[in-house]
Parts: sequence; C-alpha cells; structure tokens
Amino acid sequence: MSGPDITVSIVSHRQNALVNRLLADMNRHCTERVTLILTENADDPVPLKTQECACPSQVVVNRMPKGFGANHNAAFQLCRSPFFCVANPDIRLDSDPFPQLLRRFTKNGVGVVGPLVRGPSGNVEDSARRFPTFSVLAHRFFRTGLRPDYPTDRGAVEVDWVAGMLMLFSAQAYRDVGGFDEAYFMYFEDADICRRLKALGKSVIYDPAAEVVHEARRASRKNPRLALHHIVSAIRFVSGR
Repeated sequence: MSGPDITVSIVSHRQNALVNRLLADMNRHCTERVTLILTENADDPVPLKTQECACPSQVVVNRMPKGFGANHNAAFQLCRSPFFCVANPDIRLDSDPFPQLLRRFTKNGVGVVGPLVRGPSGNVEDSARRFPTFSVLAHRFFRTGLRPDYPTDRGAVEVDWVAGMLMLFSAQAYRDVGGFDEAYFMYFEDADICRRLKALGKSVIYDPAAEVVHEARRASRKNPRLALHHIVSAIRFVSGR
C-alpha cells in the first residue's frame, strides 16, 4: 500500500516529551504511511514538535481531560483512512511495524491486529492475552514479569485481546463496533473492544513478526487514584457490565 493509509491516534496527558520521541520514530520509519492525530489531554510545558515530523498531523487540545476511549473516539471522527491505529506515547519504533500488520487484513473478517511488544531490555511483554477471570486479575496485579499467554514463535495467531499500547484496526470494524466504550475511563477499554469485535464475528490477531518497544511507566502501580481506576475497570469487565 502507498500513501497515508493509516490514521494514528496518540493521546498525551502531560507526555509531550514522550510523544516527541515517538514522532521522531514515525518520521524515520513511517513518513509516507501515516497521518497523525495528536491529542493534548492536559496542559504541558513541553511543545509538540510536529514541525519536525514530515507525517501529516493535526493537534487537538482538550479544554477538559477525557478518558482513553473518549479521546481516541474523538480522534476517529477525523479519520479518513481505511485503517485506524491507537498508540501509547511510550511506544518506540525501531522499524516500521505497519507493513507486517497490514498483511493480516488480507484475510476477511479481521477487526484488529497487535504486534509483539518488547520492554526496553528486550523482554517480551504480555500484550496478547486471554480474557481474564477474577483470580487471573489478582495474580497479574500483584506480580510482574508474567509470561505471555500466547506463543511468539508460531506466526500470527487469533487471540482473545491485544493490549492498547498499539492496536491497528480496520476503520470499518472500529466504526461497526462503535469504537471504545467510554464508560471505561481508563484501563480495559482494549479488552472490551476486542470482546465486542468478536461478538460481531471479527477476529483479533496477534502478529509477533511485527515488533514495537514499550517504555512502560506502570503508573497504576504507583498512583492510588490510577490503581482505583484499574480495579474498577477490571471488575466491570469481568462482571460483563
């Protein structure tokens, strides 16, 4: 594919410094492929360096902070491309992951694809997961360094859900499912949208042949307010509300 066939939505909550690093990666590897929608969800003294990135971009400045899903849903209203990508500010690209991810959409019925995610030290993160139970959630919350739920050496596989660090959607599938459920202010929006895509007959694919790096902050482990959001969203998801 040629041209800007992917709209990438990145939301910054006082994370412009991280976004600028991702913009530099996009500029190195994805210039002709992506259009950027950058949302500033809170005031940040660090300016976004959009002028240093050759990718077409649009900056949205929120008057009031919104949740993860609400921000990406608003960005999707500006999407005019066949694919829509949600990316966290703390993602880094050592190469262009999109050609490999786009190959998965040659099969009918694919709703979203996620890449293999590595930590800065090269460890494989558990970014493709089975839908959790209460016991699994408790195990995950109190432990780190968990092994991935799915193999990384068997090519692309269908999974329950892929984590929101980087998700590449068919724009039509995102539209059909109604985007993220904005009742999830933070956390588990990614699991929820994958579950709803599956309910529509769409598949969720994990492709380890595409890789990104995640410089995770793990904020919910340090911030009691974010930890509460995490717990509430987890209970809501597992309860099926």
